[in-house]
Amino acid sequence: MLTSFPSPPQGVWMLGPIPIRAYAMFILVSILLAWYMGDKRYQKKGGPAGVSEDIGVWMVVAGIFGARLYHVITSPTPYFGENGDWTKIFRIWEGGLGIWGAVLFGAFAAWVSLRRHGLRFGAFADAFIPGVILGQAIGRLGNYFNQELFGAPTTLPWALEIDDAHMPAGFASGTTFHPTFLYELLWCLAGFFFLLWAERRFQLRGGQLLALYVVVYTLGRVWIENLRIDDATLIMGLRLNVWTSIIVCCGGIIALVWLRRKVVEQPEITDIYLRSQEDSTESEGIR
Repeated sequence: MLTSFPSPPQGVWMLGPIPIRAYAMFILVSILLAWYMGDKRYQKKGGPAGVSEDIGVWMVVAGIFGARLYHVITSPTPYFGENGDWTKIFRIWEGGLGIWGAVLFGAFAAWVSLRRHGLRFGAFADAFIPGVILGQAIGRLGNYFNQELFGAPTTLPWALEIDDAHMPAGFASGTTFHPTFLYELLWCLAGFFFLLWAERRFQLRGGQLLALYVVVYTLGRVWIENLRIDDATLIMGLRLNVWTSIIVCCGGIIALVWLRRKVVEQPEITDIYLRSQEDSTESEGIR
């Protein structure tokens, strides 16, 4: 009978002098999958071909920068605390990417790039967000190989074994923990299918699917985050990411309700192109 499952024996393989890191590979696969799926969905919705490559590059660069920045700001001890090492800021392969920074910076980069192309952000975001949450599920496997972001001790049948080299201080060898990476992986996977169903069932457009994603993801993050025991900033007894999840979830609910009303009042917000771009295209057609 299963009483626990082990962590991977290693997370890095050497290809000659080049280290192949599982964490980096899963992040890369998640990015490529999110882009591929999003591009197909965007074109199916009427988006122009070839645009998502340019926008995607800026999104990835800004997203990785924002994810690392958020992590360093909210968990400064390993970098600036006692015995901290600020050079670890640049060692992204060791883990430490905050989803909130990735979404915020990536979304802003996409908005700016889309404006330059005369395209609306809502339609683009709705096309890409299912792939994003699926990519998040895949990316959590990188935490598994890094033996990080696990939860409190547990003896449940699916408990996670941690090597002594990665065992947190204060815990005896052989202690098993909640596999919070697995909880989030399964939550994101379920969220992926839920978003696709909700999009068809409720005709979500104009950014509504993005708002629903925010609500779905943060609801899961609240309870999963409460299980984690890694270092984190606490505010009134709760981890900072829990407060962030609660606040962002409320914002997502408000945005979803507002967008549902706005689509009825201003149906043009569901268009692919900005109005000025559409008018220009129509004028060129007349001439």
